[in-house]
Amino acid sequence: MSLAVGVLMDAIGTIKPYKDSTFAMLLEAQRRGHTLWYATQGDLWLDGGEARARLAPLRVQDDKARPFELDPAQSMPLDRLDVVLARKDPPFDSQFLYDTMVLEHAARKGVLVVNDPRALRDANEKLFALQFPHCIPQTRVARDPALLREFVQEVGEAVIKPLDGMAGRSIFRTARDDPNLNVILETLTREGRELAMAQQYLHEIALGDKRILLSDGEPVPYALARIPQGSDFRGNLARGSKGVGQPLSERDRWICAQVAPELKRRGLLFVGLDVIGDWLTEINVTSPTGIRELDAQFGLNISALLFDAIERMRAARGGPAPP
Repeated sequence: MSLAVGVLMDAIGTIKPYKDSTFAMLLEAQRRGHTLWYATQGDLWLDGGEARARLAPLRVQDDKARPFELDPAQSMPLDRLDVVLARKDPPFDSQFLYDTMVLEHAARKGVLVVNDPRALRDANEKLFALQFPHCIPQTRVARDPALLREFVQEVGEAVIKPLDGMAGRSIFRTARDDPNLNVILETLTREGRELAMAQQYLHEIALGDKRILLSDGEPVPYALARIPQGSDFRGNLARGSKGVGQPLSERDRWICAQVAPELKRRGLLFVGLDVIGDWLTEINVTSPTGIRELDAQFGLNISALLFDAIERMRAARGGPAPP
């Protein structure tokens, strides 16, 4: 079964293919004989109720010198595709919100969008974890700096972060006696105008912020522990953390079992959980990463798990879209 697979992503010329999870997915799709079509945000539009895009035929290869080839883009309805991988990196801003609405028009015509556009809108990567309160550390989300200050006083040490951040941006570690606490809270809430999240600081971060990948609700058996280096407390590869693969613990598997049914119900086919110690801190649904590192360390093919699920779902819907 050959599928027409579209990808909505950031400019492909700006990625690092050797570590990019979207690129790994594209390699696997092509290996299976699927055709690839490429678009960025500016290529989507609506013509009445029809979702359309400028789509460029794409070929990829695991070659540092020439990792991809693009042919001239063609204007076509999105429902000419069987699958769209919606893989633009956060932040989830207003323009990406509108893109999910365009993609939803395509989904109504039978296109399998991964992940589901409505779920992308509803499952904020910070707030979604709070739907599983038995899995998370002590957490408070508020605009009022006084409420967040009260929380820090209660827990002693906390991490404060914006709701739309990624890759460790604008995350602060603070404590009840921190002379900068007030300015941190004023900055992140924009003087009480924007919500921010405060979570109890987990000292287990020294052992790594574990990224656990789930495909169609099933966890990959290894996590990528992103271990902070030097004086930086943040467990993000983009901030210099070291990525070390490790088998899932019993607690990791328990967290996955708590979350997986809701992921499947919402059509969240490929998801990354962030776990520090025994606690779930974030649920990444927009463009989770970690595939290339885990594949390399353990001889896996995580993208194959994803495309097994995609092909099952397309077959259940009656196969490829008509030409």
